[in-house]
Amino acid sequence: MNFAIIGCGFIAKKHVQAIQNIEGANLVAVCDRVPELMEPYVNDYQAKPYTDLTEMLQDESIDIVCICTPSGTHATIAEQAADAKKHIILEKPIAMTLKETDQIIKAATENNVKLAIIHPNRFRPVAMKLKEILDQNLLGKISHALCTVNWNRGQEYYDQAPWRGTKEHDGGVLMNQAIHNLDLLLWYMGEPEEVFSMAATRLRDIEAEDVSTGLIRFESGALATVQASTTVYPKNYEESITIFGEKGTVKIGGQNALNFEHVIIEGLENKMSKQWISDIDENPWGTPGHEQIIKDMMSAINENRLPAVTGKDGRNALALVLDFYESANTNQPVKRSKRD
Repeated sequence: MNFAIIGCGFIAKKHVQAIQNIEGANLVAVCDRVPELMEPYVNDYQAKPYTDLTEMLQDESIDIVCICTPSGTHATIAEQAADAKKHIILEKPIAMTLKETDQIIKAATENNVKLAIIHPNRFRPVAMKLKEILDQNLLGKISHALCTVNWNRGQEYYDQAPWRGTKEHDGGVLMNQAIHNLDLLLWYMGEPEEVFSMAATRLRDIEAEDVSTGLIRFESGALATVQASTTVYPKNYEESITIFGEKGTVKIGGQNALNFEHVIIEGLENKMSKQWISDIDENPWGTPGHEQIIKDMMSAINENRLPAVTGKDGRNALALVLDFYESANTNQPVKRSKRD
């Protein structure tokens, strides 16, 4: 299948590398308003460059587009791609508002094209193993969870482009970094019922938040605490999710939530838990999530099924971020039903 990349900034490199690693996937075109950004893909992969998106989307040889532009531009570009009958792989967040999100999903549905959202953390070996543990009900009734993203993004990170750290096109630590972890929480814990949050902009010169703390009550009755920041000195400190159940406790953690840090489960032999830990430690990254999502999109098209991470999944993660923002702005709990 033939791919095109829209937006040739930093994240586009991951998409191109993934495409190169997948048999039968071909990069045939790139599109960006800045011609210089397309040069590496033209020179190294012979991709055809376009500065005009409408012109590129008229190329009937393109099957799938990967949208790697600033978040605030996703809706307009995705709708245009859907109308051109191109399947869509869309970087997170799916959009900046639920209205835009629903427009994207509607356009994909009406044009009968597949829509996949980039939430690659689901494909980390340790994340998939924890999902398996929960699906097998090995922890029993879940009491609560802790979700932590304490990272460093210095001012130079935000100064790379004028849209970074803005509320309109980027958002803060919740929208840009922790949204992956919120997606995992929803994957593990189910539907949220209510959230409460506080946020601040403490150390970075940006419009959006650089630190956030929040609480979630899920429909199951389980609770979760979410703490996220980009203010940690001098580098990333921790990304982790811990789930506490009546029959066990499991923590995945480290700087990038790649390893089991704690596994105690009723009836599970110590030898088995050590084996799980060892297996993950041998190859903690596994096959990169971008590669798995792109490969899955190709299979979804061939098998005429939904992609592994759907537009609805992207909408749910965005809605949770927006609930956190509303709660922080109003200093009041927010019911999820308001977002449906």
